[in-house]
Amino acid sequence: MASSLISALTVTTPGSDTLSPPVTDREHAGLLEALGQIPDPRNPHGTRYPLVALLTVAVCAVLAGATSFAAIIDWLYDLDEPDQVRLGFTRGVPAGTTMWRLLTRLDAALINAVLAGWLRSRTPPAPTRPRRYRMVIAVDGKTLRGARLPEGRQVHLLSALDTTGIVLAQVTVDTKSNEIPAFTPLLTAVEKVLGNLTGVLFVADAMHTQTGHAEQITSRGAHLLLQAKGTQPTLHAQLKTLPWAQIPVGDRTRDHGHGRKETRTVKAVTLHTPGGTPSRTPSRPPESPGPARWTARPAARPPTWSRP
Repeated sequence: MASSLISALTVTTPGSDTLSPPVTDREHAGLLEALGQIPDPRNPHGTRYPLVALLTVAVCAVLAGATSFAAIIDWLYDLDEPDQVRLGFTRGVPAGTTMWRLLTRLDAALINAVLAGWLRSRTPPAPTRPRRYRMVIAVDGKTLRGARLPEGRQVHLLSALDTTGIVLAQVTVDTKSNEIPAFTPLLTAVEKVLGNLTGVLFVADAMHTQTGHAEQITSRGAHLLLQAKGTQPTLHAQLKTLPWAQIPVGDRTRDHGHGRKETRTVKAVTLHTPGGTPSRTPSRPPESPGPARWTARPAARPPTWSRP
């Protein structure tokens, strides 16, 4: 995750100087074909502008930095007439209200799934990976600036980010709830995009250190790397009693950030769960700053944590 400064956990993240490959005509057609999967909610009688053309404009404008419906239309108006015709606007261009009425009627989850699939198809083939390489997906929640629901509440999304840089899925957090109930629907959405979650490693913040989340992850054949803080006092106390001084250091980094010096240490120890299988537990000794981390591997029964 972006918040982790441990190089051992960020080796799969592409460098900031990585240049994106140029978009070819074949890939242009690929976007139009992908957006063509979205059903048109409008009455076919009197429809003036093709749905695929409107969606293509919205996607391209947002990628270019548009953050409002007016900005999306401005992007379209700035195109030369031949480019407008190439997109499908043979009878003029729509007004901003037309774009607003259309986009507010579409299924956001379906659009997200379609675009995630298209972006994954544009991702260059991965080079040969080490034998123990895993796909890493970061789960995080963010409140959208400038976006509000009809009742006036800001929109809060829980997103799943492939560490290659693609948002695979995102779900809206319910008004009267928090991110925890949204975790399972997010896993389901990611599974639809990827086909299955076998061997995938999920990382998230301490809020998601929940037994239910571990059960959901292991039942789908995936792995979980979470923080153990005071929000889970029993687990945190059990981890602190482990003999960290006798466990060799797997990785250590020192850095300056947020006005302080930080030392981050990774150690790994196997804990045997009663009646179950061992779970691999990367963590850090209690004397070093930062939260402990743990993962759960698929087991025949829900994982439990106890002092050996």
